[in-house]
Amino acid sequence: MNMKDLRREALQSWAKECLQQVTGVDVGDTELEMVSGDASFRRYFRMRLSADMLSSRVIPSVASSYILVDAPPEHEDCQRFVRVADTFRDAGLYAPVVHEADYDLGFMLLQDFGDTLYLPALLQAQSENDLPRASLLYQQAMRALLDLQQHCFGADLPRYDQILLHKEIGLFEQWFCTAFLELELTPSEHALIERTCDFLEEAALMQPHVCVHRDYHSRNLMVRDGIENQPPGVVDFQDAVTGPYTYDLVSLLRDCYIVWPDAQVQQWALQYLDQARIRGIIPDSLSEDDFLRDFDLMGLQRHLKVLGIFCRLHLRDGKAQYLQDLPRVIDYVLRVASSYTELIEFTEWFQQRLLPLAALKLPQLRSVKTVKEAAQ
Repeated sequence: MNMKDLRREALQSWAKECLQQVTGVDVGDTELEMVSGDASFRRYFRMRLSADMLSSRVIPSVASSYILVDAPPEHEDCQRFVRVADTFRDAGLYAPVVHEADYDLGFMLLQDFGDTLYLPALLQAQSENDLPRASLLYQQAMRALLDLQQHCFGADLPRYDQILLHKEIGLFEQWFCTAFLELELTPSEHALIERTCDFLEEAALMQPHVCVHRDYHSRNLMVRDGIENQPPGVVDFQDAVTGPYTYDLVSLLRDCYIVWPDAQVQQWALQYLDQARIRGIIPDSLSEDDFLRDFDLMGLQRHLKVLGIFCRLHLRDGKAQYLQDLPRVIDYVLRVASSYTELIEFTEWFQQRLLPLAALKLPQLRSVKTVKEAAQ
């Protein structure tokens, strides 16, 4: 039996004891159902309570199912997870209640938001050309984001400072350029990447800073109870920081897993801008052009980082499924970077040096046009 199987058995035994204490229900030999493993070392399971079990409860308001988290303590910090969950709920977000946690074992018992992620709901809306439905989902997600930014002051959260920004964008060179594309960068190429990173880092640091979820997108937002006209359940928040106000917005609207037309993305982004001004999150003096520049450059920093993360997940962790999302992210990078004169040299280098190598490994990239081709 491997380590994962041993941890699953230990988690199941621990969960049965916890549920007895939390619900007053003897769950007997109820088995765990695998929910997902995410892009980290965490694994999620569900334990359901049968109708017979629920009928024997001695504590009111017992849920019919619970989520169990296996978060190996050598890799994951459950204490931080619990702290951030409490902070987010205090700000008015629907982060799951942590019923029990064993920090030494790395086990947690959470409230269950169900199985409906934002992503399939958005993909269905997109396939059916149902823009009102998509807009409703995004409006609910942006309202929750605005609540977070207005009511969470992040005093206990790490700062998204220049050191962290530089470390993260460095994943682009390390894992995408060198490890995935197997490119031997010249000194001048190193210097070009460094100048680009410095430019994006400076732009990020000049933005107003707020509480940042740091992975606020369609795979981390839940449609609670199948009802779309309500705030989403928010998960995978344990890496929250205080940082640039556009970071979560661009993560949501320029999602690595679904793409919308630029005009529609801009319309949604400007809806956020109006509300952010009203709520005092950003100053009234911030112009629309400056806001869109903040949005673009923050998104570019994030997408360069994500290129490195997706390649690391494939090469180091054996999660090849993330390769299918690389062409989408590369397209974001090229379209945004080509709009800024400060990034012309980087854009041309990316197209001429990186894109052909990436296309050899990713057949889907053959449909990605260079900026010059798109203009023709």
